[in-house]
Amino acid sequence: MNRNEAITGLAEYALDKELIRPEEKIWAVNSLLDVLEIDTYSLEELQKNETINLTELLDVLLDDAYERGVLTENSVVYRDLLDTKLMGCLTPRPSQVMDRFAMLRKESSQKATDWYYQFSQDTNYIRKDRVAKDIRWKTATEYGDLDISINLSKPEKDPKAIAAARMQPASDYPKCMLCVENVGYPGRLNFPARQNHRIVPIEINGTAWYLQYSPYVYYNEHCICFNEKHTPMKIDRACFAKLLDFVRQFPHYFVGSNADLPIVGGSILAHDHFQGGHYTFAMERAPIETDVIFDGYKDVKAGIVKWPMSVIRLTAKVPERLVELADRILLSWRGYTDEKAMILAETDGEPHNTITPIARRRGEDFELDLVLRNNLTTPEHPLGVYHPHAELHHIKKENIGLIEVMGLAILPGRLKTELAAVADKLVSGEDMTKDPLTAVHAEWANDIAARYDITEDNAWTIVQEETGLIFAKVLEQAGVYSRDKEGKEAFLRFIHQV
Repeated sequence: MNRNEAITGLAEYALDKELIRPEEKIWAVNSLLDVLEIDTYSLEELQKNETINLTELLDVLLDDAYERGVLTENSVVYRDLLDTKLMGCLTPRPSQVMDRFAMLRKESSQKATDWYYQFSQDTNYIRKDRVAKDIRWKTATEYGDLDISINLSKPEKDPKAIAAARMQPASDYPKCMLCVENVGYPGRLNFPARQNHRIVPIEINGTAWYLQYSPYVYYNEHCICFNEKHTPMKIDRACFAKLLDFVRQFPHYFVGSNADLPIVGGSILAHDHFQGGHYTFAMERAPIETDVIFDGYKDVKAGIVKWPMSVIRLTAKVPERLVELADRILLSWRGYTDEKAMILAETDGEPHNTITPIARRRGEDFELDLVLRNNLTTPEHPLGVYHPHAELHHIKKENIGLIEVMGLAILPGRLKTELAAVADKLVSGEDMTKDPLTAVHAEWANDIAARYDITEDNAWTIVQEETGLIFAKVLEQAGVYSRDKEGKEAFLRFIHQV
């Protein structure tokens, strides 16, 4: 495919996806020529039976731009800045997107989100080709089938781009990756381009918020809703009300918030936001194993969930009742200390207790899962007592946020090659400690070798299975109450004092 064909193909793609109208085709082509710094063009129609592949079209144009010196470096950071600018030429104006979403929402919220999710893929804001690279599987555990993924969606920056980014002047615009100022932002070497990014306004509990999708979707319709104002995350009564109001308006989605403290919180604590989507996690399928009744709330079904982390589930017809009880539990937990169970509300004035809340609809009922969190650190566990411990860091060292709390492991990309090497050496019997790729996994791998009859046909499946079981242990260690008799008794002590 030559350059002219790729330009024509990109315009045809935009027509096919209804990003532009037929009378806008010439304007779209001219906009592409402007970005690509091309002053000659001849219309070369694609063959009728030729499939239009967006990634292929963009690659042809980026390769050509590099050959002509328009693209100064042929690396992922520079290519992303240019291909996003190209897609921005074809992406409808923000008001058009907002109007279309609002019109469809009058029919149903699901019609609106179905269209918006597809639109976000069609504009290449959600890079489907990269998301497809993620390695995913399920592992059966006593808590249900956990979702395991090795995250390969986010490309690694090359050394030249990292060095160049250091030379750029400091900027606080946009303030963060979630701010409204990201819409249409041209990007820079240390901040992604967003010319193809569109958001839609929603009102949650009387406040102005926006809805968008994650560019690297970890699950189906992985959405983010964020406060119009750049304001810090806070778990409080208003947060519970907002979550429940969101699922009232979008009953086909769940929505949850990361906790509001370091270690147990998300990566962006400076901007109030939630994550949701159209997906059923293992936590949602997990049953209540211990029923409880809170005084004054007999109309609220409550109980401890059979889950590796410490979860109180509340279900009721009236969302306001859930808000009241959740607030009561939160306020009690904020100040709760049980030294026998290694639960400290604060040390040296630093608070440790908070909650990761998740809301959903269960038929006509509203449901809140309240995951108790604590970010206490000790010399033995400097990254967190209720955090993956050192013996599990070869698989998972990063913080356990909302998505993983619900049962979806987001494992680092390094594991693609490391686990493949482990599987190979389990078959060959080679010494794991002699290879940098497998040395960190040697003790774990030797234990696997002792328990399985490993062949070339089953080695990778066994490694995947055992990795999933490690993730279940990660979640158990992140739970503030252990799953043994003493832990369950301590959990009930907290509930009784509430």
